[in-house]
Parts: sequence; C-alpha cells; structure tokens
Amino acid sequence: MNKTVAIGCGCLAVVVVVFGIVALFLGGGYNRLVQVSASVDTAWAQVQTQYQRRADLIPNLVHTVEGAANFEKSTLTDVVNARANATKITIDPSKAPTDPQQLQQFQKLQDSLSGSLARLLAVSERYPELKANSNFRDLQVQIEGTENRIAVARQDFNKAAQSYNVIVRSLPTALYAGLFGFQPKPFFQSATGAENAPTVSFPSFSPSPSPK
Repeated sequence: MNKTVAIGCGCLAVVVVVFGIVALFLGGGYNRLVQVSASVDTAWAQVQTQYQRRADLIPNLVHTVEGAANFEKSTLTDVVNARANATKITIDPSKAPTDPQQLQQFQKLQDSLSGSLARLLAVSERYPELKANSNFRDLQVQIEGTENRIAVARQDFNKAAQSYNVIVRSLPTALYAGLFGFQPKPFFQSATGAENAPTVSFPSFSPSPSPK
C-alpha cells in the first residue's frame, strides 16, 4: 500500500469516526426531544379529557336546573351558549398546540364557561328545591371536582411545556430542533398566574326568615 492510499484511508477513517460521533450526538438529542415532546402531548391530553368531562356534565346540570320553578332563564342560557362556544374550537387532543393564538382563544372560551357555571351554581343557592335535589347535589360535587382537576391538568401541562421549551431553546439543541419539526409550545395564561384556572365556589344557603 503506497503512502497516498494510506493517507486516503486514514482520512476516510477520521471522517467515518467524526460522522459516527455526530450521528450519535444528534440521535441522542433527537430522542430527548421526542421524550419531552411526548410528555407535553400527554399533559395536553389530560387537559382535554378534563374539559370534555365538564362539557359532558353540563347537559344533565341544565336539565336538572330547568326543573326548578322560576329559575333565572338568562343564567341557564349563558351556560348553554358558553358550552356551545367552548366546543367550537377543536384542538387535536393527542398533540399539544404550537399556535399561541389558538391556545389563547381556546382558553378564553373555556374560562368563560367556567365563569358561567360559577354564576349558575351561585344563583341555584336561592332555590331550596334544588338544594334538596340529590341529583343536583351530585352534579355540584362532580363539577367542583372537575374544575379542580382542570386546574391541576393545566398546571401539569405548563410544567411539561416549560421543560420542553427550555430544551428546545438551549444550545446545542436549538441548532437542530427546528429542522426536526420541534417548535416551542405556548402556555396557559391567566390574570392570577398561569398555573391557576377559574374555580367554582358554592356559597352557603341561608333560608329567608319566616314571616312573623
């Protein structure tokens, strides 16, 4: 083997080794991105599950409340309309959104539904027949629990998205994340902190004093 061939083989070996190291490096980074992206998607699926659970409870709640004599129809209408609006925006439940405006609009409508539910349940305290209705009481408990689960799911999603975004935006991952289609994820936002969701409170019922 002459010197030229030996040098050529040596250079080729170096190139192969360097290429192998780069491939291993990129492969490890890519696998890490896949893992953290999957965590965000899983957290997003939980958010969607809890919102869907709440949406499924509302028809029964409205039907139960409609049976109360002289119940405020405008309050019921607000809940029905808010639920209809909240279901207009659909985001793939298996894949976390990457569009901040889409998530913001989704959150706005869901928060509006939370507010309408809170008002309906507050108004219902004025109706003793509802307070005595076991089905209504069960629905109250389920909706309160669902609102709490929504808050937890949103908090978990924000944490997962934050961890993901840190990796995507950090060097050296930032140099190639976009090439593989990994984009930063938006967060839930709210006036009281991104980890909080509107809560439903149930004021205690105080019966009107009996006429003397």
